[in-house]
Amino acid sequence: MRITTKGRYALRASLALAQLGKDGFPVSINHLSEQEHISSVFLEQIFFRLRKAGIVSSVRGPGGGFCFAQPLDKLTIKEILDAAGEDLDAVSCHKHTKCDRTSACLSHRVWTDVTNLVNNFFKNVTIASILERSDAEKYRKHEKE
Repeated sequence: MRITTKGRYALRASLALAQLGKDGFPVSINHLSEQEHISSVFLEQIFFRLRKAGIVSSVRGPGGGFCFAQPLDKLTIKEILDAAGEDLDAVSCHKHTKCDRTSACLSHRVWTDVTNLVNNFFKNVTIASILERSDAEKYRKHEKE
């Protein structure tokens, strides 16, 4: 399992879109690119994948851009990483070769458990929960001042 730059940027751009596109207003690739310091060409590739997966929708024309196609409290990090093409499988022994030891291999079971833990974690974290956590942290910081 390796999360690539594409996966990390897909998550960053999705979180930026959630913050900038409050109230459902579309956000342009150029605006996201400026805010996140990510190449607009790379963001176009990422958002093509996100749109194809039904995570975002696009609005053409002046004032257009991207907005989420589903509620943020339902959209999980796993969905974003899957759409970006990330492979969240820590079991690499069977990807490139046929291993005849899989059923008796103790380490295979460990890596399968790790894969399940990581996937379940990402399935249970939504965009909305990340934003709520960020807002709560800002509030606590503000209270201390």
